[in-house]
Amino acid sequence: MRFRLKEPRASARGVRAFAAFLAAALPFAQFAATSEIHVDLKLDGSDFVSGERIRGVVDVANSSPDKVSVGYANSADKLFVEVFRAGDMSQLSRTSKRQFVARFRVDSGEGQKLETFLGDHYDLRETRRYLAKPVLVHNGYRFEGAIRAFDVVDGVKLRGAMQMFANRPGVQREFSLVYWSRNHSEHIFLKAHDTGSQTTTWETRDLGAILRIDEPSISILKTGEVIVLHRLNSDQLVRSEFWSLPDALEFRMREAVRDPETAGTARVRELYREGGVKPKVNPWWKFW
Repeated sequence: MRFRLKEPRASARGVRAFAAFLAAALPFAQFAATSEIHVDLKLDGSDFVSGERIRGVVDVANSSPDKVSVGYANSADKLFVEVFRAGDMSQLSRTSKRQFVARFRVDSGEGQKLETFLGDHYDLRETRRYLAKPVLVHNGYRFEGAIRAFDVVDGVKLRGAMQMFANRPGVQREFSLVYWSRNHSEHIFLKAHDTGSQTTTWETRDLGAILRIDEPSISILKTGEVIVLHRLNSDQLVRSEFWSLPDALEFRMREAVRDPETAGTARVRELYREGGVKPKVNPWWKFW
């Protein structure tokens, strides 16, 4: 920053005033040099079923001359998301010391999108409204994004089941199938928590869209498999399989299967759709 004085000779008083002006202006000049860093957070939805990881995408745009670097040993930059309870604006304490996003570098004039899961860092099982704010710390300055509101809901219960473990008699695992609206359709979710000698709430799993013309089913096998069957449309069912062991609950596979009650009629419709089945044409001499 260059300044030009009008008088060729400045008095001592004027020099002191000019020095004071420079001292006051330099911090603002430093802030202006790094003020063009923007951070934003977009969530997958506005409401989530209790126990979900709550996925979001953090968007970092760097229009400053600096390089933004997060997660590397030689960088002091940080990126995190602050979460508050709506109403009293009390800030939640983190339950994890892991990084919110994978390490990244953004040069001047560039941007990057990064995946984050709020449920991995905060206890968001309480059903209420929350507020989330992304924060990027660079050169000692905080760059804050817009506040995003989201709700955590219980979902509408469809049915439940209980699992007992022969080698862990003090543990009972309760499963619940619930549904909630998502992306303009109803989705079904599997919730699970342990009661008894130990209490654990497992991650809630979105099993996809459901057509609620009949009730879904949940089966628990002696070998530890948990099978959930729900209707996707009038002709197809979705089969979701989990491994449920005393110290683990893991998703194995999800596949669409034919409904045995409608598979026959669906096959007939396929045969008689346009161009599927040709009518039999007899020669003219066989008409009599």
